[in-house]
Amino acid sequence: MALRGVYSLQFNQDQGCFSCAMESGVRIYNVEPLAPRLRLEKDVVGSVTRIEMLNRTNLIAIVGGGKMPKFDENTVLIWDDFMKKFVLELTFPAWVLNVKLRKDKIVVVLCNQIYVYSFPNDPQKLFTFDTRPNPQGVCALSPSSDHQILVFPGHKQGSIQIPDLSVVESGFSSSPVTINAHQGEIQCIAINQEGTRVATASSKGTLIRVFDTTSRKQLVELRRGSDPATLYCINFSNDSCYLCASSDKGTVHVFALSNTTLNRRSTLAKVGIKGQYVESQWDLANFTVSAECACICAFVQPSSIIAACVDGTFHKYVFTPEGSCNREAYDEYLELGDDEEF
Repeated sequence: MALRGVYSLQFNQDQGCFSCAMESGVRIYNVEPLAPRLRLEKDVVGSVTRIEMLNRTNLIAIVGGGKMPKFDENTVLIWDDFMKKFVLELTFPAWVLNVKLRKDKIVVVLCNQIYVYSFPNDPQKLFTFDTRPNPQGVCALSPSSDHQILVFPGHKQGSIQIPDLSVVESGFSSSPVTINAHQGEIQCIAINQEGTRVATASSKGTLIRVFDTTSRKQLVELRRGSDPATLYCINFSNDSCYLCASSDKGTVHVFALSNTTLNRRSTLAKVGIKGQYVESQWDLANFTVSAECACICAFVQPSSIIAACVDGTFHKYVFTPEGSCNREAYDEYLELGDDEEF
């Protein structure tokens, strides 16, 4: 059941906007400052389960579904908001679970396959990846021109696969990089803006690991908590100095990446005691939202972080290197007017 009619939330590539897929259609909001940017009613698009923006352009990928769909769940439609109409339709053999866009490609995720097409003019299928069952549609796509990588769960449980999308000939990419990231199923994946780092979490949700996408080396292991949890979102800051994560525990965590000495560690580590939890790096700062309420989180400034939740609430906090975290703004984005043009 969609909470307040919201099926999913998604940031655009620079995390400056977020889209809201709803029973009543589509809504898009600017993050800083928080303001409505676009609204498409259900008589135009029906109920929608997934939206993907292409940066701040007029092109938006939409997947129907929910209670009042106007379009099949195995179809991706591209809405051109300048022309005020759909300009592209792609149909697949199974339900579409996720869509990712970059300026030259569209990636469509099914439960057992991932399709990559050229985009936006006259899309041509570049290649198809067969995957292990991926019912959550877990996938991340780099916006970088220098590192055109795609990341999704590998064939082995807990692994991730990283093909280079810039090397494609006759339907084949270069040999994908595979990283054994976790023991459990992959739940969340995030790529930094440059495409040089990837963060992963498993269905257990206790640890987040960050890897170099070229060398495959693990750079840092971060601990969200000791109790299992479902992670909803992981995101890098634009400068890759920090990482945030949200889970069904109702806590949004902030971790330092460039200066990991800022992250908290157990007091037992200081006296030489070793162990699974003692040596872990815990968050630098955190704040709480409604428990078990799915939310997405991102950095809007080097020291500011926001969370948009499916209950319609919007939270903005400011954190310091010392670990304090104070609320700067709270709003209910679904109640905001929609007078502004996109």
